[in-house]
Amino acid sequence: MSSIITRKFEFDYGHRVLGHEGKCATLHGHRGVAEVTIEAPQLDLVGRVVDFGVVKEVIGEWIDLYWDHTMLFHPNDPFLKLLSEYGMKTGPSNLMGPKNPFIMPDEMNPTAENMVIVLRDVVRNILRTKESLVDYDLLVKRIRFWETPNCSAEWSA
Repeated sequence: MSSIITRKFEFDYGHRVLGHEGKCATLHGHRGVAEVTIEAPQLDLVGRVVDFGVVKEVIGEWIDLYWDHTMLFHPNDPFLKLLSEYGMKTGPSNLMGPKNPFIMPDEMNPTAENMVIVLRDVVRNILRTKESLVDYDLLVKRIRFWETPNCSAEWSA
């Protein structure tokens, strides 16, 4: 019988949605919450799916590096051209601060629904490749992303 755990990650980010017919077409920010649910076929010798601290460390590290206090953009967002031109004129300084913006893959808009897909793929890759996790035979069971306290998107296996 399999067992499941969920770890929650909270972070701040900004984005805009290209082609949106309302205010989300404007640059704005959110306090996002990602819930990552992981399944294991059996508990380890200590009685866990996997230590919550390890999950926090490896998945939280990716979120901190790429999404926390970062702007997320569609790859064709004209704002990226402006950022590129600014960077070329001013040298190493960065208009966006010390972190580069996160460019969504595969022509995706940075919507909650697409962020769920990206995070699912990232977590799958982490579970397959991180040395501290590969021996656990873990699977991503669900990703839920809260863009606001009232609005979420979800993927589940």
